[in-house]
Amino acid sequence: MSLRFYQVDAFTSEIFQGNPAGVCPLESWLPDGLMQNIAMENNLAETAFYVPAGDRFGIRWFTPAVEVDLCGHATLAAAYVIFRYDRYPGNEIALDSRSGILRVRRDGDLLTLDFPADALRPAAEPAGLSEALGARPQEIFQGKTDYLAVFGTQAEIEAMRPDFGKLGRVEARGVIVTARGARVDFVSRFFGPQVGIDEDPVTGSAHTSLTPYWAEKLGKTEMEAAQLSRRGGRLKVRLRGDRVDISGRARAYLEGRIKME
Repeated sequence: MSLRFYQVDAFTSEIFQGNPAGVCPLESWLPDGLMQNIAMENNLAETAFYVPAGDRFGIRWFTPAVEVDLCGHATLAAAYVIFRYDRYPGNEIALDSRSGILRVRRDGDLLTLDFPADALRPAAEPAGLSEALGARPQEIFQGKTDYLAVFGTQAEIEAMRPDFGKLGRVEARGVIVTARGARVDFVSRFFGPQVGIDEDPVTGSAHTSLTPYWAEKLGKTEMEAAQLSRRGGRLKVRLRGDRVDISGRARAYLEGRIKME
């Protein structure tokens, strides 16, 4: 068996920055276990698999450990491959996923994800969260899959050195930490040892939680955001009712084939 494979840096204009994702185009779905093994072998935060489905595409995302319901950067990477390498003629792609129909629009080299906004609710601090983060948040919210922990300054987010062993015991897909930004509207980091990712470089899906929170706090629906991982990433976001637009660029790093002989 031989499969096309791409590695794409998402949410960046420059290679070696942003969040690298694997993209594996398929003609039909492979067995779940095989896709999980491919993602494990790739050892990237996520590998996206997609198949043509009429005038849409089906898409699924796997970390090295589990399948996830939603992934922003790997969706951006998959759309980049569909537009560039599959030579998709239109400027909007529709994707069927476990999180409903997702759309990606193209405007030059800028790609915009149309994702469902997360519904946040105030939450009590999970046992051990402050100890694991090494800092106590001002507010805590819980979304569909993640906790959102709000801090007072960007410097606190930058200085955070979590204990990932302890953080992995928090019952959630991951923990988003955020604060108002010094040069952008807000900053964040994402920790997900529960799904095999200690720190994700740039997390599109986390911005489905971050965008409605900061839109209410800042009184604006269009914002610029930065994720403060070592690789770093920049995003533009916009709240549209119960949807979030998340915009960024992508750059290809690798094109090849997966061979299982």
